[in-house]
Amino acid sequence: MLIIGITGTLGAGKGTIVEYLVREKAFLHFSVRAYLIEEIENRGLPVNRDSMVLVANELRSKHSPAYMAEVLFDRAQACGKHCVIESIRTPGEAASLRNRGNFCLFAVDADPLLRYDRIRMRGSETDHISFDTFLHNELREMESEDPNRQNIKACIRMADYVFNNDGSREALFTRVEEVVDKLLKNAKP
Repeated sequence: MLIIGITGTLGAGKGTIVEYLVREKAFLHFSVRAYLIEEIENRGLPVNRDSMVLVANELRSKHSPAYMAEVLFDRAQACGKHCVIESIRTPGEAASLRNRGNFCLFAVDADPLLRYDRIRMRGSETDHISFDTFLHNELREMESEDPNRQNIKACIRMADYVFNNDGSREALFTRVEEVVDKLLKNAKP
């Protein structure tokens, strides 16, 4: 069994890699975003990026910097199948999952204007924003000394594989497939 974590910049293609792993490699998908939306809705808060950051930081402060990723890792491990956890946002999450074994961290990045166009087309509840807000949100999540806050830059540095997604979906899928096939071949039973 292999568990892959996905990190990366906003709109870079984390969901696109997940889509590929689920469709082509039969991975099960565990989403930090879905977990957070459930928690946000339970609290009666608006589903937006500010609420996501607020609730995620609160959960990490209350439990541990790796709390949400560990909950999802436990769920993934219990299913006994190859899984992907989207999205790893703190170094504590990445380190904790790596220490549990059979874990690999992927990172994805792309040009900011291309990423902004992608999120506008995606149109999720957190994507109806200006380019300036997009850049501000990313800057807020890119670095922090607080272990309970997002630090995407550090997570990308911790990744086992980094994918540039400035090209086509097919090009990204080809690169991901090469890595995943190698990982599955070498995965511990």
